[in-house]
Amino acid sequence: MAVSALAPLLAFVATPELLHARQADRFASIAPRMQEFVDKGEVAGVVTLIADKDRILYLGAVGKTDMAKDRKMQTDDIFWIASMTKPVTAVCLAILADEGKLSFDDPLSKHLPEFAGLMVAGNGQTARPSRPVTLRDVMTHTSGLGEMDDREPHLTLAETSRKLSERPLRFQPGSRWSYSTAGMDVLGRVVEVTSGMPFDRFLQQRVLGPLGMKNTSFWIAPEKASRWAHSYRWNPQANKLEETTIPYLYKTAVTDRRRPPLGGAGLFSTAADIARFYQMMLNQGTLHGKRILKPATVVEMTRNQIGALAARPGMPWGLGFCVVQDPAQMPANSVLSPNSFGHGGAFSTQSWADPARNLIWIIMFQRDGKGNPDNSDVRIAFQDAAATALGH
Repeated sequence: MAVSALAPLLAFVATPELLHARQADRFASIAPRMQEFVDKGEVAGVVTLIADKDRILYLGAVGKTDMAKDRKMQTDDIFWIASMTKPVTAVCLAILADEGKLSFDDPLSKHLPEFAGLMVAGNGQTARPSRPVTLRDVMTHTSGLGEMDDREPHLTLAETSRKLSERPLRFQPGSRWSYSTAGMDVLGRVVEVTSGMPFDRFLQQRVLGPLGMKNTSFWIAPEKASRWAHSYRWNPQANKLEETTIPYLYKTAVTDRRRPPLGGAGLFSTAADIARFYQMMLNQGTLHGKRILKPATVVEMTRNQIGALAARPGMPWGLGFCVVQDPAQMPANSVLSPNSFGHGGAFSTQSWADPARNLIWIIMFQRDGKGNPDNSDVRIAFQDAAATALGH
């Protein structure tokens, strides 16, 4: 056959549409595997995504967004991502560090003077801490700051910071690891004070806007409310899912803009938006020509910052990110390489980036009350199916 006769065939083989179809066929086993959990009534609906640093390789959805209204789940449905918010907040701090407006080793009280009088609780007494709490301590959950379970729904970040500063630390700074969502909320206030603008506006201008994360916000816009993936809790007595409220919203509506922008667990987002965030991280702080972070800062944020302190099995902490040091310590991490990084959310959303394999793994569903969401059966099944498709 002449070369000229081959040309049309070669052009056909290379079309993006055919390549996309082949990619979809490659991951064809994921949706049926997720549908099994829907059919058993163990999840309402699931969105799954596989990406590399440049493109989305697979994006699929099964089940329902709203079981009561029988609305079919779509790939662009909006989930409460809970603690997946924490790395996003940490990136805002890192932007300010790159600009020389703060240092990770600054005392927290340098930016929020109300924390200058912190005390440490122990043996029924309180005493002055052995050293000041630093921003690095707060970002790594080694500060000793506690939680605010009695929070009023519309406290500003300034009021939140003041209230938390009046409570004693649970331990000496840097001596232990103990998770603190409220501590990450306080970092949103640090962003406000240091940047001179509201936290949500800084996040929009410096992260969400440049990365094209158009469906990520602390509040769901009314016109997008039908895309909200409702939250469910597993009732083991009834052996079924029941719709539940999001406790971190403190009985406010998802659209309530009077609720403050809480950096610990306040964001709503989509799988594709979160993929852009992690693509930026895999691209050493840049995406599509927009630089968010310096390459060295990405490295700093995603390395073990807590040394030998015990955190989660095989998972120490970076700056806002959880780092997978030993994937063998938890079944759901078995597909990840050492030094992968990411974060999970309380209602089972998960996002992980693997620099060694240039892969991003995202699963979004809304379920509480059925075991450890970081190690859920649904996440494991998704990753197993995807890993097989990838030839891992």
